[in-house]
Amino acid sequence: MNSKQTNTKYEVASRSGFAPAFQTATGRFCASLFLAICTLFPQIIAAQVSDPQSPSGEIRGAVTRINVQGEATALEGILVNLSAGSDKPAPSTLSDADGHFQFAGLGAGTYLLNVSQTGFKPFTATIVMQPRESRIQDIRLELATVASSIDVQGEASEITAHSADPDTTLTEHELPALPMAQQKFTEALQLIPGVVRTMNGVLNIKGEVANQGMLLVDAAQMVDPVTGGFSVGVPLTSVETLNVFEAPYNSQYGGFSGGLATIETKAPPSLWQYSLLDLVPGARMKKRHISGISAETPRLYLGGPLLRNKLNISESFDYTIKNTPVRGQPWPVNENRLRGFTSFTNLQAVLSPRHLLTASVTAFSSRSQFADINSLVPQSASSNSGSKGTFATLKEIDQFSSGTLNTTFRYTRFQSNAYGQGDQDLLMNPEGLSGNAFNRWTRTANQFQMLPALELARKTWHGSHDLKIGMDVVHGYYNGTSHSNPIDVRREDGSLAERIAFSGFNPLHGRETEVSEFVQDHWVLSDRLAVDSGFRLTAQSNGRSAAFAPRLGLVYSLGTERKTVLRAGTGFFYDRVSLVAATFPQNPTRLVTLYNQAGLAAGPPAVFQNAYLDFDGGSPTTRTSGDPGTSPRNFTWNVELEREVNSRATLKLSYLQSQVSNLYVVMPWGEGTNGDSVLGLSHTGNSLYRELQAGVRYRLGQRGNLNVTYLHSEAKGSLNTLSNTYAPFEQPIIRPSVNDYLSSDIPDRLLSSGVFQLPRGFTISPVVDLHTGFRYSNVDVLNNYVGRPNSQRFPTYFSLDMKVYRDFKLPAFAARLKDHRLRIGVYALDVTNRQNPRDVYNNIASPVFGHLVGFQHRVTGMLIDIVK
Repeated sequence: MNSKQTNTKYEVASRSGFAPAFQTATGRFCASLFLAICTLFPQIIAAQVSDPQSPSGEIRGAVTRINVQGEATALEGILVNLSAGSDKPAPSTLSDADGHFQFAGLGAGTYLLNVSQTGFKPFTATIVMQPRESRIQDIRLELATVASSIDVQGEASEITAHSADPDTTLTEHELPALPMAQQKFTEALQLIPGVVRTMNGVLNIKGEVANQGMLLVDAAQMVDPVTGGFSVGVPLTSVETLNVFEAPYNSQYGGFSGGLATIETKAPPSLWQYSLLDLVPGARMKKRHISGISAETPRLYLGGPLLRNKLNISESFDYTIKNTPVRGQPWPVNENRLRGFTSFTNLQAVLSPRHLLTASVTAFSSRSQFADINSLVPQSASSNSGSKGTFATLKEIDQFSSGTLNTTFRYTRFQSNAYGQGDQDLLMNPEGLSGNAFNRWTRTANQFQMLPALELARKTWHGSHDLKIGMDVVHGYYNGTSHSNPIDVRREDGSLAERIAFSGFNPLHGRETEVSEFVQDHWVLSDRLAVDSGFRLTAQSNGRSAAFAPRLGLVYSLGTERKTVLRAGTGFFYDRVSLVAATFPQNPTRLVTLYNQAGLAAGPPAVFQNAYLDFDGGSPTTRTSGDPGTSPRNFTWNVELEREVNSRATLKLSYLQSQVSNLYVVMPWGEGTNGDSVLGLSHTGNSLYRELQAGVRYRLGQRGNLNVTYLHSEAKGSLNTLSNTYAPFEQPIIRPSVNDYLSSDIPDRLLSSGVFQLPRGFTISPVVDLHTGFRYSNVDVLNNYVGRPNSQRFPTYFSLDMKVYRDFKLPAFAARLKDHRLRIGVYALDVTNRQNPRDVYNNIASPVFGHLVGFQHRVTGMLIDIVK
């Protein structure tokens, strides 16, 4: 049984508006936790009463992994089963952070100790216990097949053939060492090759914005059901692994046309643990004097057994106060202000050695004031945004002789809104914006997801087969509103050039149902060759009635020493239909009027009715009802070579190509079939991403590790995608749709990170990011493209971030925390203070056209943590 699959969740979330929102979220969390305990407690007690009791006998040991050099590494969260000689089972347990496990209160008799962990050879041991005997039985797990395992902790490289999916993994051991201003998983993502955060803060994976990707937490979706954005995640203290897949060929994954990010959470520990992190607030400095708090981000983790070997619980809680200054706006009206919290509670019950039940609750609330402020958008013209929500998950793992049944249920309630600072019209000048943000909206979404999956016991036919079949059923709906004030586009002399008004204030209603079936086979033909094959069949109520997605990948170990691994794969992926697309015709209608130099209207307003735009034989037809009619499709292939040079160094060279068709694009169309202008949503968009990657991973023994990656990439596609135009905020000016280089296109990037042990117990973790400057476009007074779109570039970007810390023993009075340490350190972002620009005056009518602004400054901070 996969230990990562034992971390199921039952999640609750909350919202902006802190005192009442926090109370509401807390009430929901307590109610959910009470119901979960009431449901599980009778079964737990019944199982406990049936177990044989003896106060004297025990079996204990440690679970370790054995690599190709014969070195042992402790494994945490491994489910260890102990079956008694009779028909009454003894308790099961999970290994702790040091790999230790223990069974106490055992009587005389014969016991069967076993571990069934995906990717490792099964372990079984028969133990004959005498009365009052104490036995030590260590469990040494060996890899089941040959494959390539990338361990960012710097352990010895292992060449295996476990999966053809090219991925990058950050573990719970490396995440705390990364220098990040905010301890959020989205901050860690941008430190992974293939993931880019553009100047406007939008994450891109594999050339596509995150809204077109997918975030899975313990196999279930955790995204905004309306836009698909990565709006929430679990606290980092609960994360076991964070994976990014550019090409996830496993057919159990679906619902995206971009990249995939997955989070596996830690199982609640069998022994009590506590962590208290980020205790020191950050000071806001002005002219070398403290002028307030820049950040306060305390984080708490605790967990342990409620009933030993039966019921464990863990709780992670993050609270955030963050005031981020924007260079280019005058102090003190130059900050984005973020307030929020996230709570993740995990309750896990071992009902029997082969039956595990997990419930978890995530509660979150977030409020961002002046969310989109930058050097050209002052606070007065920016939008406030907020969100709150509930994620509730129940997962059951039932293992039997013919396989393992995993069943997951997740309910999501997600509420969000955005609004400006007032009701004034938005004024667009060549130097930037003034007035107030034009659009305000509210959304309340509900989503239900069911994931039953059956992993069959290993079959033998021309090798071994690990077969998995399952379903993925998602149903979501939302209600909302959208209202917009007029937009005035003015020339440099202040005269009116264009006025955009809006009509209609209709409520928004949208729903989507998606049903998928998948089959996946991991076929190990020999100790050198493994093949992953499968398919996914999807039916969507708003998109494709039938989408067939075959996938194929292989891993081959070359050479007599088998230290070189070849990976290759190809597959189709179909995106979900966002609820923003399902309600597009319901948005307010745009009325556009142009004015001459004398301030007179050049003609009657052009009415841009929102509609779906279809092209049949080149002639457009419009629909104001129905659904988008299809969904984006991605075709990806890759090839990768990985070579273990020695026990310390591993080299990797890979090429990946990803092509998306049927992307939703927003396109103003001069004349529709009814004679009026149309703001159409069409599925004619496309994108192309190519990536050549070369990297080296080097392990300095026990002193640390170093990862260096060079990427050469190209990202082209439609610039008016729905995600770029309506998420997270609607764009005031919507230009004609064109295809060209994307703003995320950076041909060359060098990314280096490492963790090093220094003398006297210090640890240092530097991150270097050097890449080509991001693209941007020049525009005229009416914000139309001047010249080729995205033909301009910011200067080359360079950043050196660093964290240095040391662990100390706690004072004697903290005896109850004897296994914990006090961590003291500092971090600095942009150590060299290069001052990379974030904004540019790109309007050719501006007297400061071409000037770069919004220069980033060095950020420093101190950390004081209590960790285990």
